[in-house]
Amino acid sequence: MTAPRIGIRAEDKNRWERRAPLAPDHVRELTAEQGIEVVVAPSHRRAFSERDYRDAGATIDPDLAGCRVVLGVKEIPPVRLEAQRVYVFFSHVTKGQSYNMPMLARLLELGCTLVDYEQIVDRRGRRLIFFGRHAGYAGMLDSLWALGQRLAWEGHFTPLEHVRQARHYSDLEEALHHVSRLGEHIRHVGLPRGLRPIVAAFTGSGNVTQGALEVYDRLPVQEIEPADLVHIEEDRDRPRNVVFKTVLSRPDRYRRRDGSPFDAAELDAHPERYESALGELLPHVTLLVHGAYWEPGQPELVSREQLRGLQGGALHPKLRVIGDITCDIGGAIAATVRATDSGDPVYLYDPATGTDAPGVAGEGFVVMAVDNLPCELPIDASQHFGDALVRFVGPLARCDWDRPFEELELPRALADAVIVHRGRLAPRFAHLDRYLPTP
Repeated sequence: MTAPRIGIRAEDKNRWERRAPLAPDHVRELTAEQGIEVVVAPSHRRAFSERDYRDAGATIDPDLAGCRVVLGVKEIPPVRLEAQRVYVFFSHVTKGQSYNMPMLARLLELGCTLVDYEQIVDRRGRRLIFFGRHAGYAGMLDSLWALGQRLAWEGHFTPLEHVRQARHYSDLEEALHHVSRLGEHIRHVGLPRGLRPIVAAFTGSGNVTQGALEVYDRLPVQEIEPADLVHIEEDRDRPRNVVFKTVLSRPDRYRRRDGSPFDAAELDAHPERYESALGELLPHVTLLVHGAYWEPGQPELVSREQLRGLQGGALHPKLRVIGDITCDIGGAIAATVRATDSGDPVYLYDPATGTDAPGVAGEGFVVMAVDNLPCELPIDASQHFGDALVRFVGPLARCDWDRPFEELELPRALADAVIVHRGRLAPRFAHLDRYLPTP
């Protein structure tokens, strides 16, 4: 009987993508303990060497010969898709994202199967395989870096100027230690009078936001309630050697248009009845870190009009940086007009014109919108991701993918994550047909 086999593709989204779905330790477990053959496509960018994989028991083959199931991380260019294969990766198609519809159409045309990590959830809808926390780690580091650079351009030199972009740390441990050291400097020396108080506001409560908070909390932090933001400048007794944070829950972010009490179920069912509640809070925030889930139809959280109002003739409004870790272009944050990458992570958004310009210097708001942040911590992120994925590799490798969708022998979590099977949309995702390009 032939041993089940699985392939790991070489990522090619951009030159910064160094992650892998499985680290060599996971390959060793699969080959030695489960008898699964693992084939790895060579890559000069991947954070793990081919030798590491070979020593763990993998075969190196650029064609992934004999691999029906291929594991990846990011979207696959349509020209690289091969007929009849089973692909497992983050496809970003379930919202009908226009930029990925050609890829989805090609998967259907080639009779492929698509399993999406994002759809692998437990019975309560919680994702089981994710990079979210590492997106939060890297996004917070990059946002603090951006804030430090922006303040330095304005002439305010603070310890935050020495925060580095996530990709410039050897690993997460080094990054956290460095932020802690800078925090000690703030604690002992304080912050310039003209900047106090520095306030970071966080949206969301999931893995992304938790990762961001874990980094920010390495600074000397004092937490305040969102309702207290509007009075923070009036408090003359506030300490000069701390930074502040506030976490904005859904009732803090949205309010009913008619003034009635907030109702989460109603917001989901009738988002048109709600609007952003951040208008009164944003003037008191220095750094907005957006990690909350958003989907089309929900109210815009930060509008162009709100940002235009913040400028109001002021040379340097209180809000300096928006760290949009979600990077939903045209989504909750109007300033997120394009994605950035690790080599050029920020741009300056001018709400008066709706345009963006490179760097941190000039009039407007600095926006950090790197669309694959975990790749800036590739080893930590891949190890964490693989720890969650490895238990699903056996069922993926052993499944008879020639069977009809209804007869696939898969755990429920995997079966629900099948978006396309043998060139047809799975029932749960039949609605995506209306987003596909017409022939």
